[in-house]
Amino acid sequence: MMWEKAFALLSHFRGSHKSRFGICTVMLKKHRGQPIVCQDATVINQGEWVGELHLDNERILKLIRSEGSDRAALQTARMLRKSMQQINEAFESQSEFRQVKALLGITLLHRGLTHGLGFEQQNIKSGVFERITTIYLRLLLSAMHPEGRQRINRRTEQLVPMLLIHSRASLKNRFSPGQNYSG
Repeated sequence: MMWEKAFALLSHFRGSHKSRFGICTVMLKKHRGQPIVCQDATVINQGEWVGELHLDNERILKLIRSEGSDRAALQTARMLRKSMQQINEAFESQSEFRQVKALLGITLLHRGLTHGLGFEQQNIKSGVFERITTIYLRLLLSAMHPEGRQRINRRTEQLVPMLLIHSRASLKNRFSPGQNYSG
């Protein structure tokens, strides 16, 4: 997927460190913008370190094409859960993650794929970033979903990007060994 490669190239210059965890990539960067207040009272201020979470969309697309959308969704959810466990381990043990306050991601798939992973969801503030993100994610979904454009046209009002957040503490509470991962 060409736009994914272009995005990856551009994002290479935005972060200080990038790590791969199964189906996910986490890019460390300094937060820009308004403070984010998490449900557990963690506040992420401008200039503080966050981990920006990205899914491997090319891998998901291959799964959809080979297994069908239902099986691909189940497999992706399992892989995502395993990736989250690995990310939590890195937050606990790797020095480059020591100053990271939270794990952040932006997605249209907040209603289905992230269920059971414990992410806090917040609206993205309206503006240019929100509009560009919506266009990009809808384009990505139309390319990846078997129903393509019809899927987007049918549920446009529900396809709004959301900010997914795991503060350092909520990630640890959810994915440390011995915790219940099911929901």
